Amino acid sequence: MEILVTGANGLLGRHLVAALQERGERVRALVLPTEGATWLQQRGVAVHVGDIRFPETLREPLRGVQGAFHLAALMGVWRPLADYRAVNVAGTENVCRAALAAGVSRLVHVSSAMVYRLWVGQPVGEVATLRPLREPYAMSKAEGDTVVQRMIVRDRLPAIIVRPGTMLGPGDRLNFERVADRLRAGRAIVIGSGRNALPLVYVTDVVQGLLRAFDRDGALGQAYNIGNDQFLTQEGLLRAIAEEIGARPPSLHVPYHALYALAFSAERLARLSGYRHQPVVTRHGVALYGGDNRLAIEKARRELGYAPEVSLRAGVRLAAAWYLRRADRPSALPAVAASPSERERGSEG
Repeated sequence: MEILVTGANGLLGRHLVAALQERGERVRALVLPTEGATWLQQRGVAVHVGDIRFPETLREPLRGVQGAFHLAALMGVWRPLADYRAVNVAGTENVCRAALAAGVSRLVHVSSAMVYRLWVGQPVGEVATLRPLREPYAMSKAEGDTVVQRMIVRDRLPAIIVRPGTMLGPGDRLNFERVADRLRAGRAIVIGSGRNALPLVYVTDVVQGLLRAFDRDGALGQAYNIGNDQFLTQEGLLRAIAEEIGARPPSLHVPYHALYALAFSAERLARLSGYRHQPVVTRHGVALYGGDNRLAIEKARRELGYAPEVSLRAGVRLAAAWYLRRADRPSALPAVAASPSERERGSEG
């Protein structure tokens, strides 16, 4: 089968491309003009240069394709909401319309657990109303998710929506590397008590969920949470990473609401600077790491046969091994989101 992957250069994209090839699929990748694609070409992937913001660049990559995985998203950078919407909302609609025009039989759209109001103290299921945090990434991902839902109903788009938790694994520079760097520098803190659950999932388990959704005829038109219901707490995660990289776990606890207020002020100052400077702390980061955030995955277990295969503690160990190898020999590993363009429109995660 001929399959297109957008966002193939990101953390999830790299693992998905490898898994698709192991299945014997013929893989195409959509990459930005500024992205490196050597590793994709070395794997025999057909590379198409384009940008989901521009519909005319999507026609050729989707020509003759039977299936598509839409992973490309703007994330992890300090940009105005309009920039996030251009990629995560308008770009998603462009991909969906191009897939319809090309007659693609199945499209898997990667949304995010951040589309929910997660910090409610209990696992959140797919029937929950989308109530994202009022910040650019979460808002734009929820709007993009809604676009796909609407097109499934109105345009009969043959799509499945997957809402993964926060991904963990080798190559994770967006979350794992930042936390590990802070631990090594002695600058990590615990938000609140640290006993709150985090919505983590190992990256290959997300790949498993994507492929199971793609393969099930009954999954068309549905949305699925993909995560791990054997949760790690915030303090447990920090201690596990510290142990694996030889750092000291943090002892300083900062109250959640005080840090959230600080993040609000920091974001406001950064906006006044014309988005030239990243805030020292963001509401997204405080809510993600400091809230009690759990995903319900019973629907994926029941309908897709999905089950997490990699424990989160084992995932920390694998990610830490990558982190330590990279710190010792940074040029020996393929870069994940190494350039600004890759960070900005890499795969979801």
